[in-house]
Amino acid sequence: MNIYDELQTSLQEAVDIKEGKKAASRVTRHEVADVKAIRARLRVSQAEFAKAMGTSVDTVKSWEAKRRNPTGLAAKVLATIQDNPNFYNEIAAH
Repeated sequence: MNIYDELQTSLQEAVDIKEGKKAASRVTRHEVADVKAIRARLRVSQAEFAKAMGTSVDTVKSWEAKRRNPTGLAAKVLATIQDNPNFYNEIAAH
């Protein structure tokens, strides 16, 4: 089977799943942290939070407005802070 045939088969499978003709073999869901709620719980400003996270205030604003979702390490750090707010103090100290 060449790459064209593999892509065509994959696309048909996606269409069948979308139309409910076939079940997906796996579904991956990631919970996106509520950055605004985390920051409010910590009682820190957007600027303080951005500095601790090593990102810009604009990025924090985008996360809070749900225009962008945190990804990679930022998403993992936010999930850790959400579960353990004291972790924020540790990263803010560096």
